[in-house]
Amino acid sequence: MNVSLCCLSATTASTPLTIRHQIIEWAFGKRMTPAERLRKHQRALEKTQRELDRERVKLENQEKKLVADIKKSAKNGQIGACKIQAKDLVRTRRYIQKFYQMRTQLQAISLRIQTVRSNEQMMQSMKGATMLLGSMNRQMNLPALQRIAMEFERENDIMDQRQEMMDDAIDDVTGLEDEEEGEEVVNQVLDEIGVDLNNAVRAIPYFEMLDANPIVQLGETPTGIQKAAVPESRVAQAIGGGGEDDDLQARLDSLRK
Repeated sequence: MNVSLCCLSATTASTPLTIRHQIIEWAFGKRMTPAERLRKHQRALEKTQRELDRERVKLENQEKKLVADIKKSAKNGQIGACKIQAKDLVRTRRYIQKFYQMRTQLQAISLRIQTVRSNEQMMQSMKGATMLLGSMNRQMNLPALQRIAMEFERENDIMDQRQEMMDDAIDDVTGLEDEEEGEEVVNQVLDEIGVDLNNAVRAIPYFEMLDANPIVQLGETPTGIQKAAVPESRVAQAIGGGGEDDDLQARLDSLRK
């Protein structure tokens, strides 16, 4: 006996750690976690419920048979047999009711175990989420985050300034093009009606009107200039027509209107 124990101890000492665990589990049983125990008990309860259902079905079939036998004995006039069968029927119905009650109790226990399992799973999920949040909070570097936010704001401002400069440059280019196109349209219209705008403007005594109205500034069209109208003969002489060109004079009058 002592020799065998010594051999066993020597063998276990020489075996790896995993084999030791297997021997311990074989000898004393594997240690189960609470979740595994709950799952095991729930499976046992479900098995018991199925067995109760099978027994109840058998009793219900026996009840139907007893009812048929009672009817048959009553038709044959066997009153004693009817009484015995009636007692058996009452006892069978009582057991059927007990099976219903037992199944209801087992189902309540199974639901309680399921609730405990759900709570345990929720606790494990919350534990994992808490550990994850803690690790994320420890890894978060607030100064680095503030520095990144400041750099983002600075780069965003630079981008806005460059965008404004590009918009201004584009507006300048398109504005010059629009102005040139507008001058071309005006010149084309004046060419169609036979008026040279540059010659006409040079011929008008504009500086004389400025002397008469000293408050007038360049780029404005005050009412004083409109009142101090240029004589029609001077305009006609400026464009080279004279008083004989009535058609050109009529066109100039239409332009003033």
